[in-house]
Amino acid sequence: MILFQLFFSFLKIGFTSFGGMSMIPLINSEMAAHGWMTVTEVSDIVAIAEMTPGPLGLNCATFAGMRVAGIFGALAANLGILGPTFSLCAAAAFAFEKFKDSTLLKGVLTGVRPVGIGLVAGVILNLICTNYGTLSHIMWGNVAIAALCMLLLLKYKMSIPKVIGIAAALGLLQFAAFGIA
Repeated sequence: MILFQLFFSFLKIGFTSFGGMSMIPLINSEMAAHGWMTVTEVSDIVAIAEMTPGPLGLNCATFAGMRVAGIFGALAANLGILGPTFSLCAAAAFAFEKFKDSTLLKGVLTGVRPVGIGLVAGVILNLICTNYGTLSHIMWGNVAIAALCMLLLLKYKMSIPKVIGIAAALGLLQFAAFGIA
């Protein structure tokens, strides 16, 4: 019975919140309403969930479910918190499949593609300007680090974690030597 309660509690949280920090009051109220945890215990779980990689809601569901009912509790809470996302994705996939030959959908997707490309190009341009400077002021040290990283990745097939480590070390050296990043 407790597994169903965990599932439905986190399903309700998933459907009524917008993710992230907006879930915390709902998690607090659900845990307190069922007598599973105190506000202090939920606060501790939120702190742990913030420190671990992954979405806050999913991490909280895992830790809370585990605390309340062990591994099966964590599984039930995770299925509950993921329920809204799964249902919306399944509905979108069904709609795309059903209307894939629709001229209206094709027209919408034809318009969305260039917008998506423009958004990605805008982000890339913004990152280039932030990390490598503008046309009037180019940060040559950063450009050299980026070129070296591309060379290590493409020509020497070095692993990404190693290249990230090398780039971080070079960036720190550059900052220590010149005070610029």
